[in-house]
Amino acid sequence: MQVERELAGLKATTQAWRARGERIGLVPTMGALHAGHTALVDAARREADRVIVSIFVNPLQFGPQEDLARYPRDEAGDLEKLRQAGCDLVWLPTPAVMYPPGDATRIEPAGPAEGWEGAARPGHFRGVATVCTKLFMMTRADLAVFGEKDWQQFQVIRRVAADLHLPVRILPLPTVRDGDGLALSSRNQRLSTEERGEAGRLPRALEALAAALAGGAPREPAMGRQRRALEAQGFRVDYLALVVPESLQPWPAGASGEARLIVAAHLGSVRLLDNMPVMIPPRTEA
Repeated sequence: MQVERELAGLKATTQAWRARGERIGLVPTMGALHAGHTALVDAARREADRVIVSIFVNPLQFGPQEDLARYPRDEAGDLEKLRQAGCDLVWLPTPAVMYPPGDATRIEPAGPAEGWEGAARPGHFRGVATVCTKLFMMTRADLAVFGEKDWQQFQVIRRVAADLHLPVRILPLPTVRDGDGLALSSRNQRLSTEERGEAGRLPRALEALAAALAGGAPREPAMGRQRRALEAQGFRVDYLALVVPESLQPWPAGASGEARLIVAAHLGSVRLLDNMPVMIPPRTEA
C-alpha cells in the first residue's frame, strides 16, 4: 500500500494508473477509521481497479465552537486497517497542501445544503463541498463512495458533482450499524460506557417511528411522541424530521411514496446523526 503526502507523488501514481486504463475509486475520510469505512473501501473495490482513501481532518467544515481539536486521530491504526482492507493508496495531505497560501476559492452549495445540518452548523457544507471537490480533482477519481449515515452530506455532494459537471460518479453505501443498531461513526469513540449503552435507543426510535408512519399513523402526533420519548431517555434532540430524500425539503402534507426520516441528537457531549427510509402510504394524515 502506497502512502502519499505531497501532490506530486499522488499525481504521478494516478497518471500511471490512468495510462494503463485503470479506473480509480475514492473513499474520502477524516480518519479514526472503523468497519463502516472498510465497507466503503470494499464497495469502491467492487467498482474500480484502484482504490484511494483520503485521510484529512478538514478545518473548513468545523465551526469555531466545534470539536476540531478533539476529533479522534489514529494515523498508525488507520494505515493498518487500510492495509488489511486492500487499499492501494492513502492520500494524507496537510492543511497546507489542501489550502496553500493564496487559496481563496470556496464552493457555496444551496438546495439540499439548506436547513437541518446547514442551519445548525453554518458554513459546514461550504467546507464539505470545497474539500470534496478538491479531492475529486486531485485524485482524478472515476467514482467516490459515501456512506448514507450522513444523508444530507451525501445529497449535497451528489448535487455539487452534478451541478459542476465533475467527472466523478457518486455512489452511496447503506449505513453500517453496530449490533444494537447504532450507526457507526468516528465520534462514537467519545461516548462514555454508559452513554454507549444508551445510544442504541436512537436507531430503535427511528425504526419505531418509520413503522408507525408506514402503517398510516398521523405524522405530527407520531413524530412528537417519539421526540418526547427520546428526550425523556436523555437525548437532546436538535431535529427530527420527515423529508424528501434528495432535496431535504420537508415532506409535503398528504404526499405518499418514499420519504426519509432524519435526526440529530446530543447524548452527553456527542452529537449523533442517523436517518432511515420510510414508505408513506397514500392518504397519510399530515
